[in-house]
Amino acid sequence: MGKKGAVKVIKPSSLRVHKHLFMLNDLENKALERYIKTYRVQNKSKFIRETLMSAILRRFDEDTPTLFD
Repeated sequence: MGKKGAVKVIKPSSLRVHKHLFMLNDLENKALERYIKTYRVQNKSKFIRETLMSAILRRFDEDTPTLFD
């Protein structure tokens, strides 16, 4: 039996290569740090990313035109 060639699997890129920077004022930072401490958030960047994206996707869903309004 001959050797079979290796099959290359192409996955969509999920690497995070786009950097975004934002700043918080003192009260916003204090609230964020308190939330992270209170709810024992292990990964701050993951928490911020998921929270931001869920707000964006929710807004997109709310703004989607419907057929019967």
